[in-house]
Amino acid sequence: MFNQALQFLLETLINLLVLAFLLRFYLQAMRVPFHNPFSQFIVAVTDFAVRPIRRLVPGLWGLDLGTLLLAWLLEALLLFALYWLSGFPFLVAGGGVYLGLALLAAVKLLKTSVYILIGVVFVQAVLSWVNPYNPLSPVLYALSRPFMRFFQRLIPPIANIDLSPLFIFIACQLFLMLPVAWLEALALRLM
Repeated sequence: MFNQALQFLLETLINLLVLAFLLRFYLQAMRVPFHNPFSQFIVAVTDFAVRPIRRLVPGLWGLDLGTLLLAWLLEALLLFALYWLSGFPFLVAGGGVYLGLALLAAVKLLKTSVYILIGVVFVQAVLSWVNPYNPLSPVLYALSRPFMRFFQRLIPPIANIDLSPLFIFIACQLFLMLPVAWLEALALRLM
């Protein structure tokens, strides 16, 4: 019972921190303006770890690889802790287990990224109907713009209603069901 409570606390706290690191990575990658309160909050929450790692891990093509590495390391650490708490025999298992953990951590980050996209598009769609001048709207627009633009070129509005969020949801679900599920199964087989 204590084990389950500890697993719950670890999952909740570390997943929130991983989410914050991923959001910071995407906010910077999509060039979201940082004068927004949401962006400032994400920077304030993650600055304690991002500043030191940026000295060790340089960026590449404008991408903050240090922040992405932090998210992956935290995810791998969480998976290791959860498997260890559930009694997985790491001392007896071979080296393939660690490769499987590393791949599984990367797949979890990919899944979280897709869920971030789904959430951003959903909130943006709702806000566009309810309150299009919300201070969060520029952040959501900047994060979803590349995906929305692709589907808006393919599918014209019908009666002035943009159906691109619907197609983004469908594409995300298919992406989660096919390649991501296959990668997750592969990582679990390595363990």
